[in-house]
Amino acid sequence: MDLEKRFELITGVGEEIVTKEELRQLLEEKKNPIAYDGFEPSGMAHLPFGVYRPLLLKDLIKAGIRFKIWLADWFAWINNKMGGDLDKIRTTGEYFIEVWKAAGVPSNKVEFLFASDAMDSIDYWERVVRIAKVTTVARATRALTIMGRKEGEMSEVAQYFYPVMQASDIFHLEADITQLGMDQRRANILAREVGPKLGLWKPVVISHHMLINLEGAIEPEGLDEAERDWHMIQTKMSKSRPSSSIFVHDSEDEIRSKIMAAYCPPKEVEGNPLLDYAKHIVFRSFDSMTVERKAKFGGDVEFTNYEDLEKCYIAGDLHPLDLKNAMTIYLDRAVQPIREHFEKKGSANSLYEQVTSYQVTR
Repeated sequence: MDLEKRFELITGVGEEIVTKEELRQLLEEKKNPIAYDGFEPSGMAHLPFGVYRPLLLKDLIKAGIRFKIWLADWFAWINNKMGGDLDKIRTTGEYFIEVWKAAGVPSNKVEFLFASDAMDSIDYWERVVRIAKVTTVARATRALTIMGRKEGEMSEVAQYFYPVMQASDIFHLEADITQLGMDQRRANILAREVGPKLGLWKPVVISHHMLINLEGAIEPEGLDEAERDWHMIQTKMSKSRPSSSIFVHDSEDEIRSKIMAAYCPPKEVEGNPLLDYAKHIVFRSFDSMTVERKAKFGGDVEFTNYEDLEKCYIAGDLHPLDLKNAMTIYLDRAVQPIREHFEKKGSANSLYEQVTSYQVTR
């Protein structure tokens, strides 16, 4: 694959790239750059994690990226996930790996690593301290939103370790690229700031889109940067808010019930979760999308790209109910292989039953 095609695939993953010029230079210099993403093991897998993320990973792998997935168990511990029980967090991490495999992520081309396995390394902690030494308290405080919490929710000194450790992870993993969600942008930019100060490199930051929750996400006017970040975090689809999320274990009936109750105003694109999922999941997963309608309402209509679907919806030629019916079908198809994988008796099913027995804490 030539450089331009690789560049196109990788930039297609990012909602924001810092910077495209540096990415192009990196691809010219390295055939197989290293990228990473980190996940706190907590809760059950939902659309962003179990379907959308694997779709992005597949494009990156096609482009020659060597990907490292960081199971951030210590970070989940610091963030008080799963009641702060490290054994439960570790088991949830094993369940996460099984989800990605069921979603088609090639385990021979992706490296799965647990953060706790690095925690006995003096080199790791020395780097954490060095980064902390060149990071002001105010700068670390601004980055705390990566935990999904406001400043006033912070009550432990350990929580201030979080952004510094996350920046350190990038260098520990030798990552040329940080490929996380937009909600993690602040930690990745921190790494770019501190890298040169420590004689290290500036990673390219490729931040992917955050799928919005079923309740919708209309952004109020007049928000500053910090307020916009917090609005995005509050309105993303989150495992900790199950009523506004679709999970990979949901049945077709459960998916339909959630979709029918979802925010989906006629002719409106902004904050519309159904159009969001169509753009980022359906048209990444399928060659086309057929909306079935009765003949008196225009009959079935097929879309081969998102742009035509959006234009039709804005014009009022596609009713919200028809869109909801179609999205139920396609999202069910997207989660079906994962759902069925965990329904079979075996190690995956055992992990699923263990994790479902845990009380999820935010």
